[in-house]
Amino acid sequence: MVLWCGLLCGSCSAPAAHIGPLPAIGPDSTVQVAAGPQYMRSAVHQLFWGKHYRKLWAVPVPARVFNLRTAVPGGFTPVREGGSFQTKNLRLIDRDDVEYVLRSVDKDATKALPVRFQKGLIANLMKDQTSVINPYGAYIVPPLAKAAGVYYTNPRLVWVPDDPALGEFRPSFANALYLLEERPDGDQRDSPNFGRSARVESSRKAFTNLAYSHHYRVDARQYLRARLFDMWLGDWSRREDQWRWASFPTAGGTVYRAIPRDRDHAFFKFDDGVLTRVISWIKTNYQSFHGKIRLQDVEGLNRAALPMDKSLLAYLTADDFRQVADSMRQQLSDAVIRQSLTVWPRQVYALAGEEFDTKLRQRREQLPAVAAKFYELLARDVELPGTDLAERFVLEPLNEWQVRVRVFALQAGRRDSLLNERTFDAHQTRSIKLFGLGGNDVFELHGLPAARFALGIYDGAGQDVVKAQNASDKPGFTNIVVYDSGDGNTINGSVKGLKVEPYQPRAQEFDAAGWLLRHRLF
Repeated sequence: MVLWCGLLCGSCSAPAAHIGPLPAIGPDSTVQVAAGPQYMRSAVHQLFWGKHYRKLWAVPVPARVFNLRTAVPGGFTPVREGGSFQTKNLRLIDRDDVEYVLRSVDKDATKALPVRFQKGLIANLMKDQTSVINPYGAYIVPPLAKAAGVYYTNPRLVWVPDDPALGEFRPSFANALYLLEERPDGDQRDSPNFGRSARVESSRKAFTNLAYSHHYRVDARQYLRARLFDMWLGDWSRREDQWRWASFPTAGGTVYRAIPRDRDHAFFKFDDGVLTRVISWIKTNYQSFHGKIRLQDVEGLNRAALPMDKSLLAYLTADDFRQVADSMRQQLSDAVIRQSLTVWPRQVYALAGEEFDTKLRQRREQLPAVAAKFYELLARDVELPGTDLAERFVLEPLNEWQVRVRVFALQAGRRDSLLNERTFDAHQTRSIKLFGLGGNDVFELHGLPAARFALGIYDGAGQDVVKAQNASDKPGFTNIVVYDSGDGNTINGSVKGLKVEPYQPRAQEFDAAGWLLRHRLF
């Protein structure tokens, strides 16, 4: 996510210890270099625009000189430039066609501005606020993620000189600091930090499969673990393009497990200036890394990932959230935290080591409370999509406060197989929306839930059937609406309390291709 574009222009949105397959960098020289000495500003400037991590940006640290020809046997070949508005990326391949990426340590968000604003006061302020990012924060993540059971990349700090081997990319990438890390994509069977998956896919590919077929699913508890880890790090920029997905074959199809990437906004420090604090009240997703995670800020901290969270965590219970949080709290021990900080260069540790040790331990103790608040937010309004294959949705009131939802795969000539189920409680949930998407779906009401729940059934594409069973004696104090697009559905409209309303489906409600719009992937 681009840090400043939403705020100002209204658009969009020492080397680390080796814990994976990243090869050792060859015996080139080292240099002492500061990541961003230009971010040291006057006391008055810092009063209004924040101290942030300016001292870390200004301190010289050792970095390995990166020679593309000698860094690994056979060398690296640069193949493609990429990156976001802030970060410059250069994709590399080794002689075995394994992919890596150089990611710029320094950032420049001014490219997100209209051309006429890319120079001048606004651009200078945007560039200055790069100092909210800890330039060495990504280095301590691998040992912490490994302890927490979360997949991770292995960034290393390197200095890229004016190397002729850069070829056409030489003018843009020479003479700068970068993070070198493996690229989570394709065959990763030699990578334990990616689960040794034989096929790692992009979010676009994974979510397309999830929306088109119920033969694909996400390991929801593993994704929840990764999301709680994000919150512990204060990493609020977790939209769909910040993830890759390790796939694993199962008896029923394929399961995906989440690979977080791009930790630029972990340990974000923003609200320590007069003006930046005011901005943080407006832009509540700009959460700073303090020793205490304020529960009232959990919603803002997770706003970027909300579409993913609502889709992927919909069937987990409060107990699931509590169990995952409790296990992480145990795994992220004081010893693990202390050891993770030792990967920092001594110059960085001297400035930030004690602060991070204290804050990480304090935030760890809050994980159960944060998980409970996270569950509460997601349980309030629930959306349960099908796929473009045929499914059967079964709603069954258990009492006046609870309703159970089960989703089955419809299989011709075979017994329907249960895909998901969850019991919802009106003390926590006020609305449930079912989206059939494509396929000829069936919606069954085994009794009519009380009006405490607002239930919406959205037919989407296909010729669907909506029917109510054992509901004729209900008094009609219900709040159920069937949204009928008029494309040949069969609806039992004679049941008292069941409302049918004609509607024109929005693209995001119609089918799998439309549903991808919710995830900004189509």
